[in-house]
Amino acid sequence: MGGMAPTPPSRRGAPELLDPALDRERALRIGQAAELLGVGIDTLRRWEASHKLRVIRTAGGQRIVPILEVSRLLAERRRETADRPIVAQSARNRFVGIVTRVERDGVAAVVEVLAGPHRLVSLMTAEAVDELAIRIGQEVVCVVKSTNVIVEIPR
Repeated sequence: MGGMAPTPPSRRGAPELLDPALDRERALRIGQAAELLGVGIDTLRRWEASHKLRVIRTAGGQRIVPILEVSRLLAERRRETADRPIVAQSARNRFVGIVTRVERDGVAAVVEVLAGPHRLVSLMTAEAVDELAIRIGQEVVCVVKSTNVIVEIPR
């Protein structure tokens, strides 16, 4: 996400038409985008009107949000949010999210998932990607398994 140029303000929020067959994999339904951003659909509509968010209209008039716009907003939020001290935590290990990147070669694959404010990257076999038919824009559940779990409570 570093190095990604921000969308010019003149284009943000300006509805543009989309060929659904070409760009379905690079855009999310407005409800999916709202869930990933932790806001309501009405908030996304207000952001569209104020040019904070670029929304694309399908030929049928439905709003869809480019994955790069969701990534941009999440990155902005991470930069602007001060780290808060941990009060109490025991993280759950299941994260529902949307696949934003799939890269593969003959043996291995990298799958990136946006799950709320979290970006998860999974390294797996290319065969597993094929068997699960993982594709960009697909909703998935990431399960994090670790041999060490640390619980912290600051004073």
